[in-house]
Amino acid sequence: MTTAAMLSVALVLDAVIGEPKWLWARVPHPAVLMGELVDMLDRKLNTGPNRRGKGVLAALALILCGFTAGKLLSLPGGLIEILVAAILIAQRSLTAHVAAVAKGLRSSLQDGREAVAMIVSRDTTAMTAPQAARSAIESGAENLSDGVIAPAFWFLIAGLPGLIIYKMVNTADSMIGYQNDRYQDFGWAAARLDDLLNLVPARLTGLLIALAGGQLRHWRAIASDAKKHRSPNAGWPEAAMARALNSALAGPRSYDGQMRDFSWIHPDGTKSASAETITRSVILLWRTWAIALALTVAIAAVF
Repeated sequence: MTTAAMLSVALVLDAVIGEPKWLWARVPHPAVLMGELVDMLDRKLNTGPNRRGKGVLAALALILCGFTAGKLLSLPGGLIEILVAAILIAQRSLTAHVAAVAKGLRSSLQDGREAVAMIVSRDTTAMTAPQAARSAIESGAENLSDGVIAPAFWFLIAGLPGLIIYKMVNTADSMIGYQNDRYQDFGWAAARLDDLLNLVPARLTGLLIALAGGQLRHWRAIASDAKKHRSPNAGWPEAAMARALNSALAGPRSYDGQMRDFSWIHPDGTKSASAETITRSVILLWRTWAIALALTVAIAAVF
């Protein structure tokens, strides 16, 4: 069974089953184990002098662990590879979390804030309804890249070792890849490596969203907007989603009680996003997933 064929099955399996709570209530999710490994490296190595060098060693350790785990899990054969890939691809859970914000906003602003606080790191207690809606849409677009397209891409390129290495690095970036006193040196290697591994998948995700939303004719504008984003990669899926919804995304927001004046993505779009806008974004997330699946099936058929 080819890698593309296994990926096709894994994509469908994740979409149908998602994250069964009964299973992860009994055994730790692989992402939790990855997080524990990153936390251990942080506690052991992020001290004393030369923290950047120690951060490089931590990143190399994560790569080695990911490669070894991927090779060992590949030994039993295709079924295990499919199951592990399905577990580490997160389309169903992603769309469920984004849709929960729309459901919350339809109930009350406070419910919407509580739902969006589950998926973003920015301050949510004083968010307006449009701010909560935009946050959910941005998270959905960015995590489509990080949680679906990038893992699928690296599985297709390098099999299970490639997928697990990507997830290891991405988990590390989400935990230690911050520009603050504790992590600006130690987390430097993980953050830069994550940028590198997402370079192609983020742009591919933007292209797929643009295709799903009928916005390929605006690709130059999408590329221009993407470059305004503070992240070298997250701007691509967000810019494509903004155009598809005709909604302005990003812009000023608060972190740790401090307002940050980030640039708007597609500033000519409406800034009054709502629960309905979130629902439209979820539909686009599924359309993009369907296009990615169709391309994977086509690759499997050709090769």
